[in-house]
Amino acid sequence: MEYLQNFDANKMIEEVTKWIQDWFEENGPKASAVIGISGGKDSTIVAALLTRALGKDRVVGVLMPDGDQKDIDDSKKVVELLGIKSYVVNIHPAVEAFKQMAAASGYELGNDALINTPPRVRMTTLYSVAQSLPNGGRVTNTCNRSEDYVGYSTKYGDAAGDFSPCSDFTVTEMRLIGDALGLPRELIHKTPSDGLCGLTDEDKLGFTYDELDRYIFTGTLDDEEKRAKIERLHKINLHKLRLMPTFRQND
Repeated sequence: MEYLQNFDANKMIEEVTKWIQDWFEENGPKASAVIGISGGKDSTIVAALLTRALGKDRVVGVLMPDGDQKDIDDSKKVVELLGIKSYVVNIHPAVEAFKQMAAASGYELGNDALINTPPRVRMTTLYSVAQSLPNGGRVTNTCNRSEDYVGYSTKYGDAAGDFSPCSDFTVTEMRLIGDALGLPRELIHKTPSDGLCGLTDEDKLGFTYDELDRYIFTGTLDDEEKRAKIERLHKINLHKLRLMPTFRQND
């Protein structure tokens, strides 16, 4: 990874920690950070950074299985490791309610809706928890730069949040930060998956995160088919990163 030779994970940890502290001082001096804990690298790393910045008493983890979650023990391991308060909210009844509402209204949820409804229910759950805390909560976005680049997130689902500490770091950089934080390797380097469809992220994308990160940093990729796919995904998903277009009078 010659393109990351100058990346200083420990320096970034210090800077992100300070950024989180400054953001909360301005946007919720007494508020807690609310974060969905999936047991994957991103939520684990971000939760660790939040705990470092705010203290464990101001971080609330929310575990949100859709029915059964095979790696739920990883999520539990994260909250136990960090010593943060947590809630387990099974979103399955809410997801099923959407299917029933659709059927009762005369239509059937399409494949994209079936994929994206659970993440949107999870984000709604996070805001529900945040707005129910005594001093209020601020919802954490846990996206990284690699996923954002190709739109591997759900609009108004995991792409939402009040603040985003790590969306400027690629997957490769996130792993380096996780290692520098001393987090369990089995969590930081586990095969990434959304936990919903049974496939890994890389299976769904059609390329590895190493390939994607190399392309982001260097603009080159030996496999022309994969390069073209990355660029196509980037172009068609840019709307997820931009503010909602608004008509302005007299423009």
